[in-house]
Amino acid sequence: MGNAHLTRRTLLGGATAVALGATTAGGAHAAARPRPAEAAPRAADQVPPIWREFTRTPYTHPQIPYIGRAGHRGGARRFPRPKVVADVRDFGAVADGTTDSAPAINRAIAAAGKAGGGTVTIPPGTFRIDDVIRIGHSNVVLRGAGSTRTKLYATRNLTELIGPYGSRYGGDKSSWSWAGGLIWLAPTARWDSLVAAIRAKAWPFEGWTGNRRDEWRTLTTLAPARQGSSTVTVADPSALRPGALVLLRLADDAGHTLLEHMSGGGPGPEAYTWDDKTKLTSYVPYEWPVRITRVQGRKVTLERPLPLDVRPEWDPRLTTHVGELSGSGVEGLTLEAVETPQQPHLLDKGHNGVVFQCAYDCWADDVTVRHVDNGFGLVAASACTLRHTRVAGRGSHHPYFCREGSHDNLIEDFTIEARTTPAPAGTQLHGINVEGLSSYNVWSRGDMRMGTFDSHRGLPFANVRTDITVDNNGRHGGDASAGPLFGARFTHWNVRVTNGRAGMIRLDGLAPYSATVGLNEVREFDQIDVPDFTGDLHARLELYGTTDAVHPRNLYDAQRELPR
Repeated sequence: MGNAHLTRRTLLGGATAVALGATTAGGAHAAARPRPAEAAPRAADQVPPIWREFTRTPYTHPQIPYIGRAGHRGGARRFPRPKVVADVRDFGAVADGTTDSAPAINRAIAAAGKAGGGTVTIPPGTFRIDDVIRIGHSNVVLRGAGSTRTKLYATRNLTELIGPYGSRYGGDKSSWSWAGGLIWLAPTARWDSLVAAIRAKAWPFEGWTGNRRDEWRTLTTLAPARQGSSTVTVADPSALRPGALVLLRLADDAGHTLLEHMSGGGPGPEAYTWDDKTKLTSYVPYEWPVRITRVQGRKVTLERPLPLDVRPEWDPRLTTHVGELSGSGVEGLTLEAVETPQQPHLLDKGHNGVVFQCAYDCWADDVTVRHVDNGFGLVAASACTLRHTRVAGRGSHHPYFCREGSHDNLIEDFTIEARTTPAPAGTQLHGINVEGLSSYNVWSRGDMRMGTFDSHRGLPFANVRTDITVDNNGRHGGDASAGPLFGARFTHWNVRVTNGRAGMIRLDGLAPYSATVGLNEVREFDQIDVPDFTGDLHARLELYGTTDAVHPRNLYDAQRELPR
């Protein structure tokens, strides 16, 4: 249909609350079958003009980001299979549902880490855990016998285990509402420093440069470069080597031109008031982890194309960071928290699921979490893949959260089940969350029986949601001091809304330089937003009013098929 540049309110009409269950993947396990390469179009398929444009300029298209290398090892279809080095039973774990097996499981994981890596197996059965399960060494995989066969039954929450966790921004909020997991993958030293700060009530920053964002040093400065380039010119290559993980660090200037660039630039972002958005400005500098693939003289090749321009006014440099967790994963199990009522909004106790923090090239596969406050989390995590994951049970605040500068992650073949008990008064449901300058993340092939596409302020940009069926009944969040809901290059591609609600899914009236392609007819009701930026948003709306007719069907899969 090619309805580019039309305003949201011009086209929003009556709802079509279509029953689209037949178009879903049938849950995480049904979606586990291998996916072929993008098939040739059917007779009824429609190729939108914006796709033809994108294929001509995939790294610099103004509305659609290039996300074809998102995920573990650039989107590798297979995860590593390190040799088995430990069975939790040999360390004292008992599958009787009553013995606390957390110490034994953690001893087995620590032994694998001390051995340099390997797989720790958990056999079928129910294992009670009264503590956090910690994966703190690289190349360690915790593997159950399958999410329907191995269960970890968690009896305590993070407030009980670690202590109350306030917000560094003040107020009476609990940071366990958006941080920490009962399975927590983070480098040991980083985890220790976070826990020490929480217990000292010195509420920390959570990212790659430490609790006070001061644990880094410059490796080299950079010459100017354009978004989409994979090669940069450095002042001094002596500290760089292929295979090393570095941070690209971009500061902002007094005029906030970096934040304007993240928003697509132009009159709207230039007229926006940035200085009073104190939570947003605390997220800057922008820190992007990336591996070096080649060093040839002063020319350095990166494993992914640059997410933004590199300009002198942003003091661009490659830096060190806290030691990363890499090559680690959790597979084939269910984490079930003791069933307690969901807490009032922002007062979660921390019955949380699986969280990746300061992790790169890590993964979860065939993992279910049940009765959790918050399901799967990415906190300053990048290049991770969550595949065949599921959130189930009594209802969650954040089924999935992606924050604190998390980039290039892939969440695919995921399911959010409908809650099994009514939501208590005063609680909140978000959905698939992204915030805090997080960029180039992908949610693909999802079955969302509740929730919404929660862009949670903090200027996330260049994120994609594709091939998802959603009963759009959640609400987004975000403090006003965190700034815009959306930066540039958000794309919603082939989305099937079963209850006819537009909010946070139809983007042409909300997100700058973004695209909504292949969406069935929706209308505004419940939480209704206005754009953060004035004037022409340069947003695209194509194949509106269709259901599963767009070709290609899955934007991530199609980008992977493009020549690199």
